[in-house]
Amino acid sequence: MYMNNLLKRYSMENASIVKTPMSTSYKLDLDLDGKVVDQKNYRGMIVSLLYLTTSRPDIMFSTCMCTCFQANPKESHLIAVKRIFKYLKGAASLGLFYPSKVDFYLQACTDLDYGGYKLDRKSTSGSYQFLGGRLENASCYNNYASEEG
Repeated sequence: MYMNNLLKRYSMENASIVKTPMSTSYKLDLDLDGKVVDQKNYRGMIVSLLYLTTSRPDIMFSTCMCTCFQANPKESHLIAVKRIFKYLKGAASLGLFYPSKVDFYLQACTDLDYGGYKLDRKSTSGSYQFLGGRLENASCYNNYASEEG
């Protein structure tokens, strides 16, 4: 229901469907020469997507990447955000299920891309922690380690 309201709010209810939340062939960058878009609308879309990440970890990475450009969003960034909405439209039935009775155990996984972030060559990482089969924490961020060592 929330997602349908979002699609309607941002005029995406008739948008085409895509299979992935982010393009695999295009990498986001500052796009200094790009056309400036409405910052308030862009931020509203980002906040809505961040709220959805609590039950949709499949959009966590792409949403976090788009948050980096909130200060000066360009048309290329807006296209990337709209792609996430198009993905959500086609994957509306996906999400997390929280069963009421499960065994109590901790499971965690993490992934790291050393120097893969195009803008600053910092590493990007993400992790998930499950407690008893329930997602308890999911994170994605750029690691800002010291340049000197």
